[in-house]
Amino acid sequence: MADLLAAQATDVFRIGLLIALLLTALRNRPVTGMLLPLAAGAVFVAVIIPLTGATTRPEPLFTQVLTGLAVNAAYLAIGLAAWSLWRARR
Repeated sequence: MADLLAAQATDVFRIGLLIALLLTALRNRPVTGMLLPLAAGAVFVAVIIPLTGATTRPEPLFTQVLTGLAVNAAYLAIGLAAWSLWRARR
């Protein structure tokens, strides 16, 4: 499990998708809000990476998706915290 978590946490494709998701959500915040777009995007990224076969992990799809959701939530929390700190200092 730790190997799967480390592999997903260091996946450059996942990190790039989550950065783009966060920037898009911040830009569209007045129109769409933040919670629903970030939640839908995190689920999308967690599901699309194992389904496309970008990795050849031996774990079941369900385990990969749940681990991906945890990693996505952690990265989005870090991104939102960094954004909040940057806005507070400005």
